Amino acid sequence: MANGGREALTPQAARSLVDSVDVFIFDCDGVIWKGDKLIEGVSEALHTLRSLGKKFVFVTNNSRKSRKQYAKKFSKLGMEINEDEIFTSSFAAAMYLKLNNFPTDKKVYVVGEEGIQEELKLVGYESIGGPEDGKKYIQLESNFFFDHDKSVGAVVVGLDQHFNYYKLQYATLCIRQNPGCLFIATNRDSTGNLTSLQEWPGAGCMVSAVSCSVEKEPVVVGKPSTFLMDFLLERFRIDVSRMCMVGDRLDTDILFGHNAGCKTLLVLSGVTTLPALLDPSNSIHPDSYANDMSHFVQLLSQ
Repeated sequence: MANGGREALTPQAARSLVDSVDVFIFDCDGVIWKGDKLIEGVSEALHTLRSLGKKFVFVTNNSRKSRKQYAKKFSKLGMEINEDEIFTSSFAAAMYLKLNNFPTDKKVYVVGEEGIQEELKLVGYESIGGPEDGKKYIQLESNFFFDHDKSVGAVVVGLDQHFNYYKLQYATLCIRQNPGCLFIATNRDSTGNLTSLQEWPGAGCMVSAVSCSVEKEPVVVGKPSTFLMDFLLERFRIDVSRMCMVGDRLDTDILFGHNAGCKTLLVLSGVTTLPALLDPSNSIHPDSYANDMSHFVQLLSQ
């Protein structure tokens, strides 16, 4: 499937796709919204698909918010989406620890924001770091010794607008010096539509910094890793052949769909441009593509 077509969605293909799918999996940044601005026509498009009896799952690599916080964001934007329909990479990190029986007497150091810490707390884990450590600084003076908590058993790295040298050193010491300390990345997105006007550096930048420092690769729990998909299939008992991944990134969203074996639809409202999709060097192809969510649904009535 990774070498599939580069076909623009036609009205007939759109109707055929909708008829063959029970569950649509949507990315959020670049598909539903950009920053805090809803992409035009999305609300109406989702309403149309709901009226056709389709189920939704929203899967985002953006770890800044928890599922509860994302449900509030949907509501603020005029869409009532159930918290149980939302799956974030912050939730995936917490679930990874829980499913792997991470001991509750161990702490988790967070290079990231509130979303990760809130999801960790919900499953019973104590975390340190996060936004609070964004206020801390290091002065590299003679004989300066940087201490760290020896009870940290895992480091989770996600998108962090307060990333600094303090956090990098703390994460490095935990992974290098605490026996068996896990190194978990929410995702490795290089960029993201974090505001409505432009792209910004993604979590992959923070992950790469820590990875370089510790000379070790992390366990990645967000897209395109199949960890989240396996969790979804287990929870919802969904037939993967009746699912479609809708996203704006080839290397995460579309690859995530390919790895899971479901249908894929790329929308050009986010990171991926048409020239990038059609570039001969690109080896990741969706089953089809549309301009945006509104375009996709409009094709159904043509």
